[in-house]
Amino acid sequence: MVTTTMTAALSGLDGFAVTVESFSAKGSLPTIEIIGLPDTSVKEALERIHAACAANDLPFHKGRTTINLAPADRKKVGSSYDLAILLSLLKQNVLSEIDLTKKCFIGELSLSGEVRACRGALPLSLAALKAGCTEIYVPACVAREAAVVQGITVYGVSHIKELLAHLSGDAPLSPTPFEGVEAAERARPAVDFADIRAQSLAKRALEIAAAGNHNVLLIGPPGSGKSLLANAMCSILPEMTFEEMVEATKIYSVSGLLHEGEALITTRPFRSPHHTTSPAGLAGGGTIPAPGEISLASGGVLFLDELPEFDKRALQILRQPMEEHTVTVTRVGGKLTFPADFMLVCAMNPCPCGYYGSPDHVCTCTPAAIERYQAKISGPLLDRIDLQIEVPAVTFGEITAGRDAMTSESVRKRVNAARKFAARRLKSVGATSNGRLTGEETKQLCVYTDEAREILSQAFERLGLSARGYDRILRVARTIADLEESELIEAPHILEAIQLRALDRKYFEH
Repeated sequence: MVTTTMTAALSGLDGFAVTVESFSAKGSLPTIEIIGLPDTSVKEALERIHAACAANDLPFHKGRTTINLAPADRKKVGSSYDLAILLSLLKQNVLSEIDLTKKCFIGELSLSGEVRACRGALPLSLAALKAGCTEIYVPACVAREAAVVQGITVYGVSHIKELLAHLSGDAPLSPTPFEGVEAAERARPAVDFADIRAQSLAKRALEIAAAGNHNVLLIGPPGSGKSLLANAMCSILPEMTFEEMVEATKIYSVSGLLHEGEALITTRPFRSPHHTTSPAGLAGGGTIPAPGEISLASGGVLFLDELPEFDKRALQILRQPMEEHTVTVTRVGGKLTFPADFMLVCAMNPCPCGYYGSPDHVCTCTPAAIERYQAKISGPLLDRIDLQIEVPAVTFGEITAGRDAMTSESVRKRVNAARKFAARRLKSVGATSNGRLTGEETKQLCVYTDEAREILSQAFERLGLSARGYDRILRVARTIADLEESELIEAPHILEAIQLRALDRKYFEH
């Protein structure tokens, strides 16, 4: 007799349906085997199921039993198959009269029969819906996350006795509803622009970066407020769309970083990995490829403090994702592509001691030490950073001054207005922001006056800009024009864009 139940498995950020087939041959020696490329954690499900059945007076199996996880050519990893395997076995006796078609079961079993949490409830629920399931049963602690998917009924289960009582009709469970985005708790920004003293140029640069989704490099002495500025970045970015929330939630759920009971990621991610982070830690990896820091920051901000202290190989890894906004990780366990649509914000000192170029402190570094320090940032990486801003030391008067009148909320309103002004233009080429325009799209959309063209031509020759650097200045100027709701890029927009990119000539001229 063959019985089947449905479950789902993860492959990167996406799920796929898995059919659990159970066959028992009566009269044979009592053995049980799982096939279909299971890993060790899947095989260990038998011991967990055996203990849970014994603890709850449920029959385990009779005779020789074979359990097949189809499709059999895809690797099965993790402990979320326990519940489906148990029900497949019980379908031969306890549940023989109960229809389990179009029902999907996800969850790990404890030895006492409790249903424990699993990763990826949202993508697994999407996979179940795609496979034609109308109901999905998941651990109660992740039910709100699974309920984000519309079109499938979600039931949260805490114990197998609770599930069996529901399936038999003795004590039906209540479906878990999607409470809506409005009900999700939104974290308040850790730093508001009004809390940052002075640094008007840096604040202006961050406003432009937020309006156009541009990458930023902050250069200044220790204690000038670079990290504080970076931490305030998320507070001025536009609120996430529902699609962005779902994408971020999938990444964090698969990575096991969602808080218990959390249904959606509703605020833009801010990731600040330590400078000792390995290339695999940034890009993602592992035997079974998992998202790295650049994917966890997708839709939000990736902040790299002390930029030259990062391993040079790790920084080189950023180059391709910054252009393509995805990262492909290839390992023995498979090849997977993860999103990497992040805004890069970097901070660094101008030299090892931190005071090169400072009017108030004497730099103690040798020219060779400064050159080695700055050479850790490659030209191609620097070329991909649109805004390079000097953050000078704050004076005593600025520190003791009152709270700034410019709040994050007021800046965000200007950012939203600029993005709204640019939306129709960007829609014509299918882009989402000025910072994501290709070279051809930049040429098509960034229309400038004759005076602006002349200034740009002079800057190209004098600063020795690359073709990418030319495009970056043009995109930043387009964003500045959007903030002023100007259809044409004019001379002042080009001049400001050049000013905000001039630091690579000051500090990286060796």
